[in-house]
Amino acid sequence: MPANRFNGFTEYGVGIGLRVPHYQHILSRKPVVDWFEIISENYMIDGGRPLEILDRILEQYRVVQHGVSMYFGSADPLNREHLKRLKQLVRRTKTPWLSDHLCWGSVDGRYTHDLLPMPYTWEAVKVTAEKIRQVQDFTEVPVVVENVSSYAEFHVSEMTEWEFLTEVVEAADCGILLDVNNIYVSSQNHSFDPFTYVNHVPAERVAQIHIAGHSKFEKYILDTHDHPVLPAVWKLYARAIERCGPTATLLEWDDRIPSFDEVHDEALKANEFLQAVTPKAKADAAQPELQGAAR
Repeated sequence: MPANRFNGFTEYGVGIGLRVPHYQHILSRKPVVDWFEIISENYMIDGGRPLEILDRILEQYRVVQHGVSMYFGSADPLNREHLKRLKQLVRRTKTPWLSDHLCWGSVDGRYTHDLLPMPYTWEAVKVTAEKIRQVQDFTEVPVVVENVSSYAEFHVSEMTEWEFLTEVVEAADCGILLDVNNIYVSSQNHSFDPFTYVNHVPAERVAQIHIAGHSKFEKYILDTHDHPVLPAVWKLYARAIERCGPTATLLEWDDRIPSFDEVHDEALKANEFLQAVTPKAKADAAQPELQGAAR
């Protein structure tokens, strides 16, 4: 198993998304949770209740920031005001990394508020990687990019999605937020083997993994985040953990949100897979030391 310089936070374990319906439960009950993921844009403000709640959460829990509007693949230049507010939040949360999606979603300053798939071309690799480098330089924290679920493909693509993801992160020297549910959704919509995808991403760059539920319709699968994780996605997660080793894992549940305990219990199912690979990961890490001692 390769050394993973983006996975220096393996002690983070399993987290869940911080959502409004759970605020009261978390603040009053103080449940044992490894960490929370926040949507950065919800807290990029000057004051008010969201920041008050966030500060109370930060007193007790680790927090990792996840963005939904950077649009690394858009032709528009990065929004400098957005970056300034993002950096202020980074200083507040002390997030170990920033994540956002490998997608586009803005044209001429107008935002679609959607995560649109990109054409997998060499030109797109160049443009996207340069923007990621700019964000890393400005915010002074590592960036990890997430693969999105998709429902359409571009005829101009010059490579597969996993090849595109690999080329972007290598050119940008950034990490990956590997969303295995998104991989499964896209694989069913576009008829490819999801395990081929997982087997070909650079495991040493995976800093975080997302798991979630999806909905199946007659002709396509939709990434709805309103169900427990399905068995096929757990199998894909197991393979990802085999390749990447113990990795910070986050359960997304964003619609029809049940009780905090139900969401947390679903997330903790990931521990079965994490614990299964921990002994092997430690053994692999010890091998170079043992070989050096033998010499």
